[in-house]
Amino acid sequence: MSDVTEQDSTPRADRDKPKLKRAIGPGLLLLFIVGDVLGTGIYALTGKVAEEVGGIVWLPFLVAFVVAALTACSYLELVTKYPKAAGAALYTEKAFGIHFVTFLVAFAVMSSGLTSSSTAARAFAENFSNGFGLELGGWMITLIGLGFVAAIALINMRGVGESVLVNAVFTCIELTGLIIILVIGMLVFGAGDVDIGKAFDFDTGEDGVFWPVIAGTTLAFFAMVGFEDSVNMAEETKDPGRNFPKMLFAGLIIAAILYVLVSVVAVSIVPLDQLSEGDTPLLKVVEAGAPGFPPWIFGLITMIAVGNSALINLLMASRLIYGMSEEGVLPGVLGKVNRKRRTPVTAILFTTVLAAGLITFVGAVPQLGGTTALLLLGVFTVVNIAVLVLRKDKVEHDHFRTPTWVAIAGAVTCAFLVGPWTGRDPAQYGIAAVLIGIGIVLWVVTRLWMRRE
Repeated sequence: MSDVTEQDSTPRADRDKPKLKRAIGPGLLLLFIVGDVLGTGIYALTGKVAEEVGGIVWLPFLVAFVVAALTACSYLELVTKYPKAAGAALYTEKAFGIHFVTFLVAFAVMSSGLTSSSTAARAFAENFSNGFGLELGGWMITLIGLGFVAAIALINMRGVGESVLVNAVFTCIELTGLIIILVIGMLVFGAGDVDIGKAFDFDTGEDGVFWPVIAGTTLAFFAMVGFEDSVNMAEETKDPGRNFPKMLFAGLIIAAILYVLVSVVAVSIVPLDQLSEGDTPLLKVVEAGAPGFPPWIFGLITMIAVGNSALINLLMASRLIYGMSEEGVLPGVLGKVNRKRRTPVTAILFTTVLAAGLITFVGAVPQLGGTTALLLLGVFTVVNIAVLVLRKDKVEHDHFRTPTWVAIAGAVTCAFLVGPWTGRDPAQYGIAAVLIGIGIVLWVVTRLWMRRE
């Protein structure tokens, strides 16, 4: 008479394979979301959005928040229904079951994380140069960015617990920087030295208000896309079904309020032509509103803020690659987990090399930021459709359920913002096309590899 347990019936290779560690509680999850949404977007792109719309720079951020909130509801239903790593790619595979489509969605999300982390790494280098008065340029900026990405990879290798703790510290420093901006704003407004009415100037030229705001929103959306990174950490989150809804909505609301307030202060204190130059708009706010404040201190805060975005996005990208390997969409070698650290070591190395390539050969922050938003808007359209398709797939546990009209509105608004009628820089379509082309080549290679295996 034999007694076979469930564990005994599991293939030995699967039983012996180490899994990711659940180390992210509700507090760390909230800081993860807030830190990602507040990072490079507000510290590096505020001026670029102001260039599109003038004084009403806060409005594109607000529109981007509404669009992001619609899609966040779809993500919440899916992450609480399927609490695994891989996020959008996993949902696409379950909804449509087409390997090519799943692979491209996975590659697009990974590419968005890499373009975002590359944007952050270059912004880190720019702030290092400007904050310390070094006036570096060219290859020195690139080398600093590459060194920074290598340091992040080492933190990521160390362990998810260490990574999210670093994220928590960095997020608190980010918030300190934004509080400094708001305090400067209150002091300057209180002294009557500036006119807050500039922040409500709707004079955007002959094009009216609508299309300039849409153009600004396509760039500002980059500032709100951090929320979806968190779903790729589902396997490392404690009780995701309970924690994700509360923390995701709280994180988005906190970020939206801060974006609006900081934008109003920035355009009120710094002339628009100066604010839109370079990649350090908030540093200019400090220099104009508080000349006595040491610029290197705020430069350091900005470096940490954008560095936090790079850390989070490389974390996300590596977990996405790991999750897709676990689902059989990518080769098994990319799912290798370090037994001691329980981190996806091969996926970390793979994504770090790709990020280094983007930093070296692409460069421009607005182009990378806009490309990140473009890729994710396409993915968000698919996710909003997938949540409706997967309604027929029932699970035994309770999960969040988004209203049908919200998912439909999310799909329509995201698809609209993808189009060239929004005034998006054509270079972003070029970068995205090259990345998707690489993805198609990798899909062919992956199919051949997996068939041989």
